[in-house]
Amino acid sequence: MKVEKLNKPQLQKVQDDILAIKVGMLVTKSIVGEKLYARPMQTQLMDADGCIWFFSSKHTDKDHEISQGAKVNVAYADSNSSSYVSVSGTAHIVEDKEKMEDLWSPIMKAWYPDGIDTPGITLLKIDIDSAAYWDSSANKMVEMFEIAKAVVTGDVYDGGEHAKVNG
Repeated sequence: MKVEKLNKPQLQKVQDDILAIKVGMLVTKSIVGEKLYARPMQTQLMDADGCIWFFSSKHTDKDHEISQGAKVNVAYADSNSSSYVSVSGTAHIVEDKEKMEDLWSPIMKAWYPDGIDTPGITLLKIDIDSAAYWDSSANKMVEMFEIAKAVVTGDVYDGGEHAKVNG
């Protein structure tokens, strides 16, 4: 994944976690019935403005859903490091070949065999409206002790670092 220095320092922890996790579950709303759908997406970039970029295809339901109503959520989770991120924002379909070339990596050929010339290839750009992260990456023994202590004392376990930020 490509990395750019953020212009928005409040998103630094969000970017760090997204860079470490890489794959997020993109949630869109269906056109009919207003059902929510989630699918895994490989993050290509979180740019200097805090926008998240993915490759996609105009032949997919998600591109159709985004073209009709562009509010989305992307959720990232790494249970091994106890890091979690939820990003809400506005999605845009981008058909910029120069940007695709910049974001291209050889692994993408598995989905787009003709590279950026694959018929229907698009980029999804998510402008972040808000984000939240949870990080309880403390030593697992310490974390288990804190959970057990909360159970015994009746206190509430706070789960580590948590913050909400605006895009």
